[in-house]
Amino acid sequence: MQVFTILAYVTVVCCFLLPFSEQQYTPDWKSLDSRPLPAWYDESKIGIFIHWGVFSVPSIESEWMWWDWKGDKPNPELVAFMNNNYPPDWTYADFAQQFHAEFY
Repeated sequence: MQVFTILAYVTVVCCFLLPFSEQQYTPDWKSLDSRPLPAWYDESKIGIFIHWGVFSVPSIESEWMWWDWKGDKPNPELVAFMNNNYPPDWTYADFAQQFHAEFY
């Protein structure tokens, strides 16, 4: 029982200290560019590129949302959605203010 107590104590202490051992970055390019890439990044032969941008805010289209909304051949369903849910003067750039990763 004593070994279990000591092991539990060491585990709690390690979990508490772990966040303090990590590098802290600030939300600017200089800080983000200073972080090291993982070794596997340059060695991997396959990968997945995730497209995630302001088009995620209305959650109705893909990364082609602007083109399907304001392009040469607008998608009538998307145009109707935008007209019903956003002010008439709303622009694609206005979505940037609502683009957060809080529920990611």
